[in-house]
Amino acid sequence: MTCNTLRYTLLLCCLALAASLVRADDSTEVWRPAFNLTTVDLGHASVLDSYLTPITYGGITVGVGHDMGRATCFAPERWTNRAHISAEYAYVENGARNNEMHVLMGNLRYAMTHRWTDVLTPGLTLSVGPAAALRGGIVYNAANSNNVVSARIHGNLGALALASYGVRIGRLPITLSYQAHLPVLGAFFSPEYDESYYEIYLGNRRNLAHLGWWGNRFDLDHTLAADLHLGNVLLRVGYHGRIERTWVNNINTHLTTHAVTIGIGGDWLSVGRHRTLDGRKVVNAGY
Repeated sequence: MTCNTLRYTLLLCCLALAASLVRADDSTEVWRPAFNLTTVDLGHASVLDSYLTPITYGGITVGVGHDMGRATCFAPERWTNRAHISAEYAYVENGARNNEMHVLMGNLRYAMTHRWTDVLTPGLTLSVGPAAALRGGIVYNAANSNNVVSARIHGNLGALALASYGVRIGRLPITLSYQAHLPVLGAFFSPEYDESYYEIYLGNRRNLAHLGWWGNRFDLDHTLAADLHLGNVLLRVGYHGRIERTWVNNINTHLTTHAVTIGIGGDWLSVGRHRTLDGRKVVNAGY
């Protein structure tokens, strides 16, 4: 047997061994279900935009959102990908109830969180990680003769934190959770005080983009919820709140909402050609 033949034989043996190890390890493959949750919010909104009016308006807000999550492929038991998309509408009036404003906002967010299980006590899970978000929309005040719309857009980097704890009421498993998204740095749009959008259209575009930090902008989006596990379906009931503040170019804005949130979702797993899990480990992404 020549040296080349020996090398090829050893190479083929190594490849065959590697293939057998892959097939053997297939029985312990980690399954990563996709977590999906759709929510509807209904509550109260408080809105101030001194570009449009110095008066704070109050009224109702409604919103719809969708959360998605999945354990990462490289470290499924420790890291989780999370995405969020939502839209909200608020109808608010002044104190005299003789004028109203309309607010329409949209949100996109992606985060990757690290998970710690059984923190301090069994059943308590903490997840924290970086998050990137984009938020934008308009505030419309038809009573103004010149400036009737205030545009809002904000891109940011921050942190997403989640704490969850599992309990039981009788045979019903319930997960109590608190989630908070806190932007730290970003950029946002704001015109000069009393500068019309027509002037911006004509070319006056100085000082429109601003570095967003806690010195001129503060945001907090948080949820306190109880998730009822009804078989393969999850039913969420809880509170969803948002605090949003800016102060720049002599313009102050705030948007504060307090809402009841109700949602439905669950973990979805496609086993593909496998008809059963065959003893494979399942790592959920919801908590």
